[in-house]
Amino acid sequence: MLTVLLVKLVATAVVVIGVSVAVGKLGPRLGGIIAGTPIVLGPGYFFMLQERPAAFIESAALSTLHALVATLLFSICFVVSAHRMGALASLGLATLCWIPAALLFSLMPGGVLVAVLMYGVVLLVAEAVKRALKLNQPVVVATSGWFDLLLRGLLAGVLVSVATTLAARSGPLLSGMLVGFPVGLFTIGWTLHQRYGADVARATVSAAQQGMLSLVAFGVVTATFASITPPLVTFLLSLGASVGVSALLFLRSQWRVRRMLARQSQGR
Repeated sequence: MLTVLLVKLVATAVVVIGVSVAVGKLGPRLGGIIAGTPIVLGPGYFFMLQERPAAFIESAALSTLHALVATLLFSICFVVSAHRMGALASLGLATLCWIPAALLFSLMPGGVLVAVLMYGVVLLVAEAVKRALKLNQPVVVATSGWFDLLLRGLLAGVLVSVATTLAARSGPLLSGMLVGFPVGLFTIGWTLHQRYGADVARATVSAAQQGMLSLVAFGVVTATFASITPPLVTFLLSLGASVGVSALLFLRSQWRVRRMLARQSQGR
């Protein structure tokens, strides 16, 4: 058992750190797309697809979708509280919001469609909060140091290894919920708050809310195809859907930047 846990921990940490390094090395275009890939959900469901039956995967994926809705509340709580509280205090409060929210959403009736609709509604609330707070884009280029990468990789590895091995014995609800915990937002919020201040951390976490749609795409495809395609095919389809959504979101953001620059040039 311990060997299995360690293998999953190390494998997940290597994937998370490798993807994080690639984001900084490949430039803004490819890096922006890769940044939206499911670096925690991917390893988690890769292991679960190999070890668990289709019914388990479907239920776990639905639980993950509910956890992603709770993650939006996590981000809202952080951007509201981080302005007046320290990094760990605001992240602790956000986590305390995430836990009961994830449990509550998991008890709501309905399947994947209802979960996606809930995500859409809460995303609109998150966007409204962002506009009300008038959060600006980060004014610094925040780079990840090796401490950030190792911390993110270690936390993700522990989460995935526990979720796919120990928690899986308790059923798909807990497994799906754990792999949906916002490890990335937690570490990003912590390190940026400590290094660049609350404003940069709040703006960065807020900007990641729409990017989470790629994770929603991963969960939807996993839940839909787990019982009708082989495990590896399901994983590749989910990964492809996630990368596709990330690419569309990135291209949309690039188009908006070009349009804004064009308007500024015309006004001169």
